Amino acid sequence: MKVATGKVVDGQVILDDGSFPEGAVVTVLARDDDETFVASPEQEAELLSVIAEVERGDTVSSELLLERLRRYG
Repeated sequence: MKVATGKVVDGQVILDDGSFPEGAVVTVLARDDDETFVASPEQEAELLSVIAEVERGDTVSSELLLERLRRYG
């Protein structure tokens, strides 16, 4: 699984970085311009911790994640 960000330009999604192979099936999630959410201090701390893990490269493959979810789900 890949995650990328970008903008819509002339009706096409232009990615900031990362690329997908020609013909790749993707899902686009778009936030509303005025969309906000409220997080408790605990939720914010957890989110920042997870972001730091990802930035360090401390991740698992999508295959391993799905395997774990199947095992415990």
